[in-house]
Amino acid sequence: MRRMIAVALVAAMSFVAFATASPAQAVRDDFYMGVDVGTLAEVEASGERFYDDGAQGDALEIMADSGANLVRLRLWNNPYSTSGQPYGGGTNDLATTIELAQRAKALGMDVLLDLHYSDFWADPGKQIKPKAWQSMSYSQLTAAVRTYSRDVVSQMAAAGATPDIVQVGNEITNGMLQPTGSTSNWTQLGGLLKAGIAGVHEGAGGIEIALHLDRGGNNGAYRTWFDNARNQGVPYDIIAMSYYPYWHGTMSQLRNNMNDVSARYGKDVLVVETAYAWTLQDGDGRGNIFTADHAQESGYAATVAGQTQFLRDLQDAIADVPNDRGRGLVWWEPAWTGDTSWATSAGMSYINDQAGESNSWDNQTLFDHNGNKLSTLDFFGEVTGGDPGTGENVLSNGGLESGSGRTASGWSVWAQTSADTDAAFRETRGSIYQGSAKFTHWKNTAYTVSTYQALSVPNGTYTLTAWVMNGGGQNTARMYAKGYGGSERQADLPVTSQWTQVSLTGVQVTNGQIEVGFYSNANAGNWISFDGVSLSRTG
Repeated sequence: MRRMIAVALVAAMSFVAFATASPAQAVRDDFYMGVDVGTLAEVEASGERFYDDGAQGDALEIMADSGANLVRLRLWNNPYSTSGQPYGGGTNDLATTIELAQRAKALGMDVLLDLHYSDFWADPGKQIKPKAWQSMSYSQLTAAVRTYSRDVVSQMAAAGATPDIVQVGNEITNGMLQPTGSTSNWTQLGGLLKAGIAGVHEGAGGIEIALHLDRGGNNGAYRTWFDNARNQGVPYDIIAMSYYPYWHGTMSQLRNNMNDVSARYGKDVLVVETAYAWTLQDGDGRGNIFTADHAQESGYAATVAGQTQFLRDLQDAIADVPNDRGRGLVWWEPAWTGDTSWATSAGMSYINDQAGESNSWDNQTLFDHNGNKLSTLDFFGEVTGGDPGTGENVLSNGGLESGSGRTASGWSVWAQTSADTDAAFRETRGSIYQGSAKFTHWKNTAYTVSTYQALSVPNGTYTLTAWVMNGGGQNTARMYAKGYGGSERQADLPVTSQWTQVSLTGVQVTNGQIEVGFYSNANAGNWISFDGVSLSRTG
């Protein structure tokens, strides 16, 4: 796996997503809200930094503190060219994998090891044998798979990083180690799978085995594949799925598939790869996989609110699997920020794919382009019990420091007409309360706009504060909180040329969600600015 017309569409989609939000569904005690961090070591080495409410921190620790309880790590046999050049995309050799697993274990997280049985990316379109195994016969390959699986797991165990789950193969819908392990020869594919599974169990005890396909909404493909696995006597514990709504069908199709296969085979289901966009902006300027067409097809806005609603709906579908067979989900590459590429020139040459170096995933992460944690991550804690503590600012980018041009990361804009679109903007000039940026409403003609965040938060009592300036003259200029289970709360903004704090206290959230923002119904030349916005839990 690797503003009004536009703004009105995004805002409308965002509103629909927010309006249908509901608190996280109750789940089994070992329900996973996981993160796949295969590129993290290279991202960190490139100089990228991560922040939680302005405080720099370790990305993995930020995610764990937010409620993530599982780390998924891919492993490539030998991700280097014959001359020693790294392939990139994380260059996930065993040393890198062990180091990341140790970090996860130190944070109390479980580890899912994803064995690709390849030197680089393995997926439905390519399952290339490792260089060292290219000339092996079937019997030799089976022995190599067993020995390799055993040695990897035993070395991780010796390092205090025993995986809790091992995936034997990655997205092996069409087989693995091709052409030997193609689904056109299930006898050989079954033998290779059983060899890998036996090796894992020889390496360490108590490890669950997962078998992973893509196409999470395609029930026919899953029935065919797992019927064959059953006929071959392949032993496993978990049916692992990839589900990206713009590739793999509707949420309803995913629900139907999970419900069916969990009952048909008597297995747990775990969505080990998923993600959705929080923006359509491109962080590295070299193109992204997710586009406006994908948002239209999927039915969720490419905003933080839309991303969060997708996550809520997915978690709800998994929690609904009968007999507590839904084990959880894993967000694919939530910390892949910056310009760390999916492949180096050596990696592209190895798989004969000259797509060019790029990070095409930077708008589907759980951190913005400047490394600031998105509020979507807080939903992890709502599920697993790792809610943000009292006093923590749950807003994303409350200081407006993160953004591109006139757009502030984490904030959405609604405009009453297309002519109003440019009346709401981030700026870095003039009087600023803190840091280097603020957000402003202004236009030389009359306008009506709002700037807001729609969040998933634990139920409780909250205080909303902000520092504002206001030139006056508007019909309405206010800060508000709504959609939290009670009547809308409003604070009129005082007319002032000095930064002044406004507050809404005692906001009682009872439905796991809230929208907060700033609304202006203004005449030509009227303006407000706001900065230092905070929504914190007080009880």
